Amino acid sequence: MNRNDFAIIMAGGIGSRIWPIRKKNTPKQFLDILGTGETLIQQTFRRLKKIVPVENIFIVTNEMYKQLCLDQINCLKKDNILLEPVMRNTAPCIAYASFKLQKINPNANMIIAASDHIITNEEKYINISKKCLDISREKNVLLTLGINPSRPDTGYGYIQYESNELEIDANLKKVKTFTEKPNQELALSFIDSGDFLWNSGMFIWSAKSITLAFRKYLRDIYDIFEEGKEFYQTKNEQEYINRVFPGCKNISIDYAIMEKADNVYVFPSEFGWSDLGTWGSVSTHIATDKDNNSVIGNNIIFNDSVNNIVNTDKKKLVVLQGLDGYIIIDTKEVLMICKTDDEQKIKDIVNGLKRKGLTDYL
Repeated sequence: MNRNDFAIIMAGGIGSRIWPIRKKNTPKQFLDILGTGETLIQQTFRRLKKIVPVENIFIVTNEMYKQLCLDQINCLKKDNILLEPVMRNTAPCIAYASFKLQKINPNANMIIAASDHIITNEEKYINISKKCLDISREKNVLLTLGINPSRPDTGYGYIQYESNELEIDANLKKVKTFTEKPNQELALSFIDSGDFLWNSGMFIWSAKSITLAFRKYLRDIYDIFEEGKEFYQTKNEQEYINRVFPGCKNISIDYAIMEKADNVYVFPSEFGWSDLGTWGSVSTHIATDKDNNSVIGNNIIFNDSVNNIVNTDKKKLVVLQGLDGYIIIDTKEVLMICKTDDEQKIKDIVNGLKRKGLTDYL
């Protein structure tokens, strides 16, 4: 392994679209959603330590999740947890990590990974990641991993690429456009065109390349973290971050940089990826019966019921009669029943509960 290679795990989100199984104090990255024996962040950490030295793996998360990180990843050092005082999306998160790593190692080269993704073909993922790290180590490029789409999914963003391979590497494609989650008709047209990929939200670049990009495309964020250089790796680092981070613009790295930069390339990939961002994506990784019912739970009886997604306590008996296309999530405190076609509205449900002051259920 190259000692200049690092990994950043983004673990500050709450996964509102798979409510109610997750709650604010235990978001989905800290749950064993699929019953594998590992939480999602544990799986992510295990994959990445096959790519970079274990001591070079850093986690950026909200300060309320610090202890969860330490409890779930025994070998993680406290100094390798970067704490955000508030949530400000991916651009400030990545900026903080990148400037800190550049202070630690001016030659730092990094892979950015979400903490809550599923990857079923880990060997292929590892090989592609290592190949991209080799490229970013030598070239001023911003790389992202795009997933060859298997369906017109409206829950993912899309990347359109140029048709010809680039001289920089035969596997890479020059990015043409980024598109946020489309409607069904647009998603179908993307699939038919053959030059669109799912946006996985996984990135690879050198600290130098990404900080230069912040300087060019998001100068206010650049200035905030550039001014903090004297504090990184000192006892005053957290105080500085707590003071300046709330003033950062709430913006994703896609909007801030990837959609603007002219050195963005995508590696078309297939390694069994899912971001588990919706109950529909979770259902693709759990067993289904002959009527296409996806089940997490032991005592569930279906009568004339098809195409449902059910997650309930393993000890509870649940009987469904005449249901077609529903999501039924039953926890100790909440029962949610939602049409599968409306699963994107779960985030709206969560926001509605916030407005009503029912935060104890979130």
